[in-house]
Amino acid sequence: MSRLRIFEEDQPQWPLAVHHEYAAISFELGKVGVRFEQWQAKQPIAPGASQEEVIAAYRDDIDRLMLCEGYRSVDVISLQPDHPDRAALRQKFLSEHSHSEDEVRFFVAGSGQFTLHLDGKVYDILCEQGDLIGVPDGTRHWFDMSESPYFVAIRLFTNKDGWVAQYTGDDIAQRFPRMQPPAR
Repeated sequence: MSRLRIFEEDQPQWPLAVHHEYAAISFELGKVGVRFEQWQAKQPIAPGASQEEVIAAYRDDIDRLMLCEGYRSVDVISLQPDHPDRAALRQKFLSEHSHSEDEVRFFVAGSGQFTLHLDGKVYDILCEQGDLIGVPDGTRHWFDMSESPYFVAIRLFTNKDGWVAQYTGDDIAQRFPRMQPPAR
C-alpha cells in the first residue's frame, strides 16, 4: 500500500501526517510541485517481460507525459534481492542529492521509498506497484530500495546526462527511517 509521511525536518521520529489514500497523497505532493499518479496496464504483463513489452503496456500514459513534459527517452530498470551489487546500488542513492533533470519513476512491480526535503519538511513516499512519482529537477531527495530490493520501474528522461546525482553533503537522510524489506 502506498504511503506518504510528512515530517518536520528536525523531527524524524514523529510524522505530522500519514496518508495511504491515493487522492490524499497526490494532493499533498501536488502542493509542493511533485507529481504522483497511479497507472493501469492496458494489457497483462508476464513476469520476466521484455523492456518493450513493459513499455507497450503503459504506452498511452508514457506518451502523454512525453508530450506534456518534453521527456525524450524511456527505459525499464529492474532489481532483484539476489543482485550481486544491491548493497552498492542502494548506498549510491541513500544520501541527499538533487538532479538537473526531473526524476520520473513508475513502479510496474515492487516498491521503493523516495524521501524529499522541501521547505523545512521531509516527505517520505513509499511507492508501490502502479505508482508514478515525478520529482522536479533541483529537489533535494534520497531513494531507498531496502536491503532486499525488488522493483521493476519505468524511467522517463529529457536527457540522461542530467540525471547525475549532485550530493548536498547534508546528513539529513541518515536521521530518517529507512525502507523496510517488502513482505513476501
